[in-house]
Amino acid sequence: MDIALFSPSSLFPDEDESSNDEGTSETQQSYEERKHQFPGMELIIREFSFHELNANLLWPGTFSFAEWLVQNPPWIQGRKCIELGSGTGSLAIFLRKSFNLDITTSDYDDQEIEDNIAYNCSVNGIAPALPHIKHTWGENFPISDPNWDLVIASDILLYVKQYQNLIKTLSYLLTPYNYKRKCNEMASQNDEGGESLAKPMFVMSWRRRIGKEDELLFFTGCENAGLEVKHLGSRVYCIQSIK
Repeated sequence: MDIALFSPSSLFPDEDESSNDEGTSETQQSYEERKHQFPGMELIIREFSFHELNANLLWPGTFSFAEWLVQNPPWIQGRKCIELGSGTGSLAIFLRKSFNLDITTSDYDDQEIEDNIAYNCSVNGIAPALPHIKHTWGENFPISDPNWDLVIASDILLYVKQYQNLIKTLSYLLTPYNYKRKCNEMASQNDEGGESLAKPMFVMSWRRRIGKEDELLFFTGCENAGLEVKHLGSRVYCIQSIK
């Protein structure tokens, strides 16, 4: 088993490096199993040697976001969470083991990704595997009544052409109708309205190199969709519905 000596620069090929690998098999998947250091623990993560949907490697934002969440636990403790673009499932596995977080993984509608996340859950002592939702951004979400109050993601802004699809999915998950329903339920149980309840929020981080123009395109798209963007520091952002 390899021990991953993580170098973010190794994830970014030279511009003149060909992105096509004629020797890659399309019919037989191969894997690399490595040890990765997360805050306070080591995880064994099986990664695809290659995956056409880019779910094969752990990206820099996974580690920096894990560190940020450990340093800012109120953002995550006690929440019901879904992760978009889970990839190998490593961040979700870390959060379950560190915070006992109620977390669901999600990625493309692809069985290999779901199976690999389940494998990584198993080898890191999480059984049964974390719940998983196969969903391609922009398509109808398979859950008609989402009840997550926290959506998280790291390093998912690589493909500019997917921004509108991502924003469509975020707008659905952050729709406040579910929040209002919960508030009404709490109010019916308590004449004073019960405890305060925060709106669903999306907290994201990234370390992949993208241009300022691309960042602005995403944030402007969010605002045009009725979402408010706040920078929390350390390239971590919180996005919520303003409705």
